[in-house]
Amino acid sequence: MIDFAMSLLQAEMAAYLIAKGDGAANIVIDNIGLAETSNGSSLVDNIVITLVNIEEESALKNQSAVRRFSSGTALYERAPVYLNLYVLVTCNYFGDGYILALKRLSLIIQFLQGKTSFSSASSVATGIFTPTADNIDGLTELKFTLELYTLTFEQINHLWGSLGGRQVPFAMYKLRLVGITDRKPQRLVPVIEEIGSSLLKMEGSN
Repeated sequence: MIDFAMSLLQAEMAAYLIAKGDGAANIVIDNIGLAETSNGSSLVDNIVITLVNIEEESALKNQSAVRRFSSGTALYERAPVYLNLYVLVTCNYFGDGYILALKRLSLIIQFLQGKTSFSSASSVATGIFTPTADNIDGLTELKFTLELYTLTFEQINHLWGSLGGRQVPFAMYKLRLVGITDRKPQRLVPVIEEIGSSLLKMEGSN
């Protein structure tokens, strides 16, 4: 599910930049922490989307473990875990490209300010999310929302320190909610629709 959400976001951002006349921009999903390593050459002069943290949405933690069907049966299964993804969008340009980095970051912020809800059903990108029994059983659509997540200077220092690189123009977003489930059934049982009672008259009683 996480990969589908990130790919959908990538496709939507790329489509927006093309619509704004910046079709030369290349957006990749990769670890920006590798930018200054021997494996980071592919990240230079690109917009990079990096997943930097995952947290469980505690408000949706206690959900019913029962799914009821019209046939009169119920299926006990573990409820999905709903996640918030912290996504770092960086414009990895240097030297003369720094102004271009600021321009493209501004366009991305502009796009995500105007569109905060995403759905595979209404996406400009096709083929990103195709639910099958092997990936997300029971779901026919991928949905999530995005909000700008502001870091303090101390948090920024810790973030780039943990990534092991020098800071480049960036924006952090909180992507919520990605639901993940194994859909592993526990047991199938009939639904209790009513409770009946009967009294038996004992011999010799009035």
